[in-house]
Amino acid sequence: MGFQYLTNIPLEEARDGYMSFLAEHGFAHKTGTVPVAQLCGMITAAPVYAHICAPHYHASAMDGIAVKASDTFGAGETTPVTLTPEQYTVVDTGDPLPDGCDAVVMIEDVVNLEDGNVRLHVSAAPWQNIRQIGEDICAGEMILPAYTRITPAAAGAMIAGGVLKAEVICPPVIGIIPTGDEIVEPKEDPAPGDILEFNSTIFSSMVKEWGAEPKVYPICPDKKDLLKEELSLALKECDIVLVNAGSSAGREDYSSAIIGELGEVFCHGIAIKPGKPAILGACGSKPVIGVPGYPVSGIIVVDQLLKPVLDAWFNQPKGHSEEIKAILSRPVISGLKYEEFVRVRVGCVDGKYVASPLNRGAGVVSSFMKADGIMAVPQGLEGYEAGSEVTVRLLKPEHELQNTIVVIGSHDPLMDELSDLIHTADPEMNLSSSHVGSMGGIMAARRGEAHLGGVHLLDEADGTYNTSFIRKYFPNGGVRLVECVGRTQGLMIQKGNPKGIKGVADLQREGLRYVNRQKGSGTRILIDYLCKKENIDTGKIYGYDREEFTHTSVAAQIASDSADAGMGIYSAAMLYDLDFIPVCTEQYDLLIPDYAWETPMVQKLIEVLKSDAFRKRLEALGGYTIGDPGTVRMHF
Repeated sequence: MGFQYLTNIPLEEARDGYMSFLAEHGFAHKTGTVPVAQLCGMITAAPVYAHICAPHYHASAMDGIAVKASDTFGAGETTPVTLTPEQYTVVDTGDPLPDGCDAVVMIEDVVNLEDGNVRLHVSAAPWQNIRQIGEDICAGEMILPAYTRITPAAAGAMIAGGVLKAEVICPPVIGIIPTGDEIVEPKEDPAPGDILEFNSTIFSSMVKEWGAEPKVYPICPDKKDLLKEELSLALKECDIVLVNAGSSAGREDYSSAIIGELGEVFCHGIAIKPGKPAILGACGSKPVIGVPGYPVSGIIVVDQLLKPVLDAWFNQPKGHSEEIKAILSRPVISGLKYEEFVRVRVGCVDGKYVASPLNRGAGVVSSFMKADGIMAVPQGLEGYEAGSEVTVRLLKPEHELQNTIVVIGSHDPLMDELSDLIHTADPEMNLSSSHVGSMGGIMAARRGEAHLGGVHLLDEADGTYNTSFIRKYFPNGGVRLVECVGRTQGLMIQKGNPKGIKGVADLQREGLRYVNRQKGSGTRILIDYLCKKENIDTGKIYGYDREEFTHTSVAAQIASDSADAGMGIYSAAMLYDLDFIPVCTEQYDLLIPDYAWETPMVQKLIEVLKSDAFRKRLEALGGYTIGDPGTVRMHF
């Protein structure tokens, strides 16, 4: 297929076509002979045959005495047989069978007499309690076929069969070339504009898991001649090369041109999101893959396109990850042009799996860290509605999902502390928290999609929190409102208050930048109420429609000087060393549906809520009023 700049080939077509392209270019694995002590986990390149029998001699299978079976015939409880020392030999397990003997009587069936004779009350059958030559493995038998992973047991069987080395497929060396003028080696204090180079660490770990050996090269600046020189070196030293970044259509994206100069480009541009700018090519018989610079894009490309190349190298079947069906908790909108891979958190709620989409940005690497699985939205589909049944490819064992507390609701840093305490108390349990605001938590509980959610909804009519909303949305009951904490809400502002902000009324001043929480969150309802109370036109507040999903993300925007103020909780302000103007103390409760209440996971959470360890964590965070967490305030 001829090269077309930024094509849009469907993923499966690109993957299958690339494998054929590589085969035509002579792509093949290397083999080598390796000592058995180093073989575990490697793949055989040819059948492995036993050189000797195992065992290679007749061996006693018991501690006891070796005898000639015919000497014991007739022995019984009332007709014991006595043997003289000349008729038996004492043996231990594994000892060679003495000449003239064809049975072993275990020591428990032997009665020793004072004169050195022994008495038997049970006769021995010929060859009983003897491991005969070749019982386990016979010389010439095949121990392992070709292209089979060598397990610890298999390595032991090889030694037993006299095989001390074997021909295996050599792990391929994967060259990883990070590129870009803006990326720097990892450090604790990067300057503005510095992008820490961590993609090579991610890719190295991935290929190690797949049995390959990574070789990371120094960061290459965006200069065509330098990249060409580094790629040429990597091609001499490695079996496969990844060029990280430089695959898009920017003025300094040279990867495609250089791969074309040194070899041939199969395609540049694949119909996946994230990961579209991927480049598939070869230099001679060696695959070269151009990987986009955004970390999530890179992970998707390495997983979807490098992994099949490694499977072919090891002559292994295409890997199939475990898949489950899950109910989507929020809608996912996707473009028609691409197959999109969406990271999701998954938990088992009331007998069904629930998938909650994570941040879909191509640069949000933490979403992969938090993800339990990947949901693919096929090319040509606009997305899925909330409540749709979707297929999720798991990134974690399914049993972990069945022991995960699914929390959907209002964000608070205390959820991270709860998660840590629960997992520490019981390593089998985990907590997965999705931040969709208090109203989102209520709706998730109504749909049966969460074990619990944080809520802090202010009733403007009477100043109470949560109860009126629960009565409205759960008219037939079926939920508990569990006390968690009182928490201080207020305006987070830059250190030293350079804009001289004194209260909510100042937010409409010209030149002041505000950052808000998303609609439906309790904090958004609070600021809307405060503005209404003071007759403030929110349309005059610059940035009022700029929305973030957590208190910490609001604080991060203020600390980075992209905003001057934002409503949030005291603990988030302290985390970022911001100034804080208190506005109110609100009630932050946990909404727990009856279907989840009796589950061991929720009961463990209640236990942790009541613990001294949780109280100490809250005191360290600051800004919380601690009453009697874990107590049921109301059962509706």
